Amino acid sequence: MSEIDVGTMNSNAIDGGRIEWRVSPGLTPYDVALAEMEARAAAVLAGEARELIWLLEHPPVYTAGTSAAPGDLIDARFPVVATGRGGKYTCHGPGQRIVYMVLDLGQRGKDVRCFVHGVEGWVIAALAELGVSAFRAEGRVGIWTTDGGPEAKIGAIGVRVRRWITLHGLAVNVAPDLSHFGGIVPCGLPEFPVTSLKALERNADLATFDAALALTAPAFLSSLACPASPRGENEA
Repeated sequence: MSEIDVGTMNSNAIDGGRIEWRVSPGLTPYDVALAEMEARAAAVLAGEARELIWLLEHPPVYTAGTSAAPGDLIDARFPVVATGRGGKYTCHGPGQRIVYMVLDLGQRGKDVRCFVHGVEGWVIAALAELGVSAFRAEGRVGIWTTDGGPEAKIGAIGVRVRRWITLHGLAVNVAPDLSHFGGIVPCGLPEFPVTSLKALERNADLATFDAALALTAPAFLSSLACPASPRGENEA
C-alpha cells in the first residue's frame, strides 16, 4: 500500500476541493452524527457547503433500517435507533470504521444503483490494499469475505438518497467486539456470521484502514459517473 499520512487528511479537501474529508477522533454519539449529517445535506442541497466524507466511530448502538424486522432484535443491550437508511439491523461500536457520505448525486450521474455499487467497490479495493480478498454477493448488499474460514460479512452498507443528496454510508469491522452483534440478526441474515480485520488476523488499525480508503477514494468517485439508469430517486 502506498504511504499516506492520514493525520494530514483531517478536514482536507479531495476531488479538486469539492469534498471535505473529515476524520473525527474518539466516539461520536449517533444522534450527534445524524444531526450533523442532516444539516450538511441541507447545506449541500442549497449550495452553501461542500460535499462531505466523514470517518468516525460510535459508542455501542443498534440501528434499524427501513426494512428491519422486529424479530431481528434479539437483545436490546445497547440503545436502539430507527433510521431513515435502507437495510435492516446492524451494530455500531468502537473499533468499527463508520464512513458517512453527503454527496450530490445530482452532479454525479443521478444513479442510486451505481452509487451503492461504487461504495461496495470502494470497500473491496480498500480491503485489498490490506491483503483481504472481499467481494459482493448476489442479492445481499454489503461486503463479504471467505478469508480464514466460512463466508462472513466484514462491511455493511446502508444509505439514503434524498433529492439526490446521499446520507448515511458504510461500516467496516476493523477491530470491534464482535460479541455485540449477538443482540441482533445482522442485516437479517442469520446464516452468515460477521468478521473483522482483527478476527482475520490482519495487523490493521483504524488509521491503516483510513489510509487504504484515502488511497482508493479517487477511483470510487470516478466510478459514480455511470450512465443514468431507469431507477429514480430512492433509498437503497
